[in-house]
Amino acid sequence: MVHTGTSILQQYAAVAREEIEAALDALTAFGPGCPDPLTAAIRHSLLAPCKRLRPLLVLMSAEACGCTREAAMPAACAVELVHTYSLIHDDLPAMDDDDVRRGRATCHVAFDEATAILAGDALLALAFEVLATRVEPPSVAATCCGELARAAGPTALVGGQMDDLYSNRAQLASCGPDASTQDDEMGESDWSSDGKPGVDRDPGVEGGVSARQQLLQSIHTRKTGALFHTSVRLGGLIAQADDELLTRLDTYGQKVGFAFQIADDLLDARGDAEIVGKAVSKDIDRGKLTFPGIWGIDESVRRAEELVSAACAALAPLGQRAECLDALARYTMERNH
Repeated sequence: MVHTGTSILQQYAAVAREEIEAALDALTAFGPGCPDPLTAAIRHSLLAPCKRLRPLLVLMSAEACGCTREAAMPAACAVELVHTYSLIHDDLPAMDDDDVRRGRATCHVAFDEATAILAGDALLALAFEVLATRVEPPSVAATCCGELARAAGPTALVGGQMDDLYSNRAQLASCGPDASTQDDEMGESDWSSDGKPGVDRDPGVEGGVSARQQLLQSIHTRKTGALFHTSVRLGGLIAQADDELLTRLDTYGQKVGFAFQIADDLLDARGDAEIVGKAVSKDIDRGKLTFPGIWGIDESVRRAEELVSAACAALAPLGQRAECLDALARYTMERNH
């Protein structure tokens, strides 16, 4: 039997995704001004089959605040343009060096590295053109540009990626005297033969939060969480929601973004690459920080579920208007890709 919330989400997403795909397709029909290889690379990555969670959050948030999907669609597309740019660049050999994304060869593999870099650059620029020229009124457009720029910038997405790249032993040692010892204690030997990680071994750390955990939370609050949070917030801004409602949306977006990253780490630890649409276990093999690596599988699941519950509670006063946002939050822990 299909859960009611899941059914609501499926019904909403089936319609909204078609609208998102059509809008993205139209935005990237550049014509003769854009070189054909660049157009092909952009569309290869942007139009690949995927969940479109971030643009869906923009649309759901706007509708929960009394706005139409049509009015919120430019902001939804802008978020997806930024997200896809970040994926193209994250997959590059100098970054995460991945070969598969969204079930397709990554952009630099399908084309070449230079073309992939330029495709990402073009998507980032296009995102702000769309916001600036298609969101009304102009004052809201300007606010939305500022919000998305902050989420994509040096203290959020880009900064999170930088720390993710350099979260090695030397970086961890700089977090405090306990960090290097903890890192030495938690290596490949803590992963059992069945692929299940050991629990975090950080005895006596004040508040139960280790330097490794603080670093990991900081990375993903910026790298993943910021764009989730901003997606929800943009919907509220487009709808010109009041401060109280924006605060509730902020709480929801922050909690869901964090839960999504924990769930993503769980998929890397125990997911099926064919279903997920990208390589799995790479983070484990590289010794990268992950939530299952610090907390273990069961505790990661428990904490993600707590975050989802808190996210849904924040929007409870909206009642039925927030049912799609509620369903999407719960889907975070149900998804297998």
